[in-house]
Amino acid sequence: MNPPDDTLRRALEQARTIAVVGLSDKPERDSYGIAQYLQGAGYRIVPVNPRVAQVLGERSYPSVGAIPADLRVDLVDVFRRSEEVPPIVDEAIARKVPLVWMQLGVSNAEAAEKGRAAGVTVVEDRCIRVDHRRLGVRTGGVAR
Repeated sequence: MNPPDDTLRRALEQARTIAVVGLSDKPERDSYGIAQYLQGAGYRIVPVNPRVAQVLGERSYPSVGAIPADLRVDLVDVFRRSEEVPPIVDEAIARKVPLVWMQLGVSNAEAAEKGRAAGVTVVEDRCIRVDHRRLGVRTGGVAR
């Protein structure tokens, strides 16, 4: 079960840095377009993809766990197959990331429950760009 709108709005307003797992360097991919939108909305994007060195002007890391400890991550946005989610959630828990967002079509009940049990807010099967717009989230002091 996904959190209520007020929880999502508050979490998106408080987030500053988003690790995007599965971020492609191909502009025609949804992950690229959504990450570009989030970057334009004022978030710092941290690409997580072992196959690319850089995306959208940011260095890419092979996993959430490989992101330097001094780089605070507020949200992990997941563009991977549902069966690939559990280790991503485990790494988010280990880093104490407060929010894991599984994009549209991505859902893993076991990983979601594990995250929630660890105090992580978990969103499944929702598009962050759609919800960001729908909720009128204020990022960087500007309504987007």
